[in-house]
Amino acid sequence: MRNRTRGRLTCPMVVRAPYGGGVHAPEHHSESFEAMLAHAPGLRVVIPSSPANAYGLLLAAIRDPDPVVFLEPKRLYRASRETVVDDGTKLPLDSCLVLREGTDLTLVSWGASLVESLAAADALAADGISAEVLDVATIKPLDLTTILESVGRTGRCVIVHEAPREVGVGAEIAAGLADQGLTSLLAPVTRVTGYDAVMPLFRTEHRYLPTPERVLAATRSVLEYA
Repeated sequence: MRNRTRGRLTCPMVVRAPYGGGVHAPEHHSESFEAMLAHAPGLRVVIPSSPANAYGLLLAAIRDPDPVVFLEPKRLYRASRETVVDDGTKLPLDSCLVLREGTDLTLVSWGASLVESLAAADALAADGISAEVLDVATIKPLDLTTILESVGRTGRCVIVHEAPREVGVGAEIAAGLADQGLTSLLAPVTRVTGYDAVMPLFRTEHRYLPTPERVLAATRSVLEYA
């Protein structure tokens, strides 16, 4: 609408949609399709990772003049409880959220996969390793600047998402780091993702989704890279 009218009209619409795996739904109801939506020019794609983030990001999406797809990870619906103050304060769209500051490694993730990323960061902290954890939050437009700044400080990056590996948002982030942050990297960018296959039936769903163990193994490999 904005493009067709050369900016005279907008389309302030929010589409909320549950998505992702982890609740033992049939296979096509558990897939992560954020990359497909991110390919639509002008469409914002937002994914919350906690109740507080969902509140602030949804307020921002409602107040945005352009269409927003608000993807809600199903396995987070009942994963935790959090007190959220209904004060009308929104979170910024198009910006990564720094959930944890660190100096040795950057973990980049979004949605439900932040559970595994934060668990890996806790395990690393027990060994004296400081991991910075970024919540991408808005998949499109992507805030590559914050990611570049973080990797500029840490020199290492692991990207975690449950969508398939090929042509995923993680690949776009890795490409951005290669294009604009190559001289900051002390090790290759590593991705921990779902597999390039249909989400399996619920009994084997846990084998598809990234686990804290897979994330931790990837971080240790990046940290050990000479």
